[in-house]
Amino acid sequence: MPQVFEFKLPDLGEGLTEAEIVRWLVEVGDVVAIDQPVVEVETAKAMVEVPCPYGGVVTARFGEEGTELPVGAPLLTVAVGSEGALGAVGPADSGSGSDAGAGAVVSAVGSGAGSDGAGSGSGSGAGEAEASGNVLVGYGTGAPVARRRRVRPEAMAAPVAAHVTAAAAPDAVQGPVAVVSPLVRKLARQHDLDLRQLAGSGPDGLILRADVESAIRALTDGAAAPTPASAAVSVPESLPPVRPSVARPAASPAVERIPLRGVRGAVADKLARSRREIPDATCWVDADATELMKARSAMNSAGGPAAGPKMSVLALLARICTAALARFPELNSTVDLEAREIVRLPEVHLGFAAQTERGLVVPVVRDAQARNAESIGAEIARLTEAARTGRLTPAELTGGTFTLNNYGVFGVDGSTPIINHPEAAMLGVGRIVPKPWVHEGELAVRQVVQLSLTFDHRVCDGGTAGGFLRYVADCVEQPAVLLRTL
Repeated sequence: MPQVFEFKLPDLGEGLTEAEIVRWLVEVGDVVAIDQPVVEVETAKAMVEVPCPYGGVVTARFGEEGTELPVGAPLLTVAVGSEGALGAVGPADSGSGSDAGAGAVVSAVGSGAGSDGAGSGSGSGAGEAEASGNVLVGYGTGAPVARRRRVRPEAMAAPVAAHVTAAAAPDAVQGPVAVVSPLVRKLARQHDLDLRQLAGSGPDGLILRADVESAIRALTDGAAAPTPASAAVSVPESLPPVRPSVARPAASPAVERIPLRGVRGAVADKLARSRREIPDATCWVDADATELMKARSAMNSAGGPAAGPKMSVLALLARICTAALARFPELNSTVDLEAREIVRLPEVHLGFAAQTERGLVVPVVRDAQARNAESIGAEIARLTEAARTGRLTPAELTGGTFTLNNYGVFGVDGSTPIINHPEAAMLGVGRIVPKPWVHEGELAVRQVVQLSLTFDHRVCDGGTAGGFLRYVADCVEQPAVLLRTL
């Protein structure tokens, strides 16, 4: 007898309690194999593809793209058939499912499938072996991944349809309301709407926010409707005619509310915490970057095309930062509030701010103190591409000890950046532009950049911060200074 299993949003780790649906990877009616990714979600840390621990036919999806779900909320349901009836169309056989009769789903799910429906399988050892034990890693499943294919409605098993119908029909009357989003429930409560009276436009009758808003507008329009003519009060003929009322001005546009969630919400929380906890101060200096730009050009022209990727200004500045932190380790630290201690960190995990379509992220170059400029540049390029495509992992976004912020790419000269909590400092770099500059006693046009350092005043005083910034500026103006530390 085929069974329908519900797959819920799993715990994605890192203390995350919710995730936003970015893209569905399967449709209702698709055949999925055990541990096949079925949805792509975005957490406060990164984008994650979530695999399903069941093999079968997708019978329902819960939540549209853009919906935020808490951990434990239903993601989808999968119809799973018995092993004996469906062995001919398992994940390894994608072309022989048309004659399987009522059992044309995929493999059975035994007692090892997880907490949902764990004990309702066939009980055979083979059936249990086909269940996944981990929805994020997928251990214990030896079957090859099947190609995604859609099952025709007439090919779906009659017992499966009967089971789904029997399970869904009571819900429309007395079972749980077909609502996933807590926001939809809250909106309905605020307007005294009975969700059981609404017909959802989502998959399998799922009630969406648009359905609730449409019902609210209908109630509002009904309350403001004019009195019917049959119920109107008669007016004596002796009264003067009523003059038409003056047209009212159009209603002002509705206020737009943008939820702070996902990456943007995580950044907002971190910045607010930084402002609350860290007594920061900022110092800045203008530097002549003409020689640094010449050195970069010389590096990129040496060796021709076979020399490898071009050296970026950000990579050179990152290498300068690691050299400066070796001289001023106070700035590569954090503060333990409970112990009232400054914790100096031996490794430099250098973060760099990157603006993406999903908001600001700070990828981290691990062990930057052990890398040369070329290695740092290659890692920055890799992480930047991953950030643009939304493929950064949580590990690549956490654990930074110092941040480099190149806001010059936005065409601005200066800034007072907010420290990336729980770090102790951030170096900001403005645009490099030609400016009048006194060079060797004469006025000349030079490539000038403004450097700013925001630091936690608990870990050091202005003398240390000024020494760090002055060393960075000296390396920018005279790259040969770096030779002492290479």
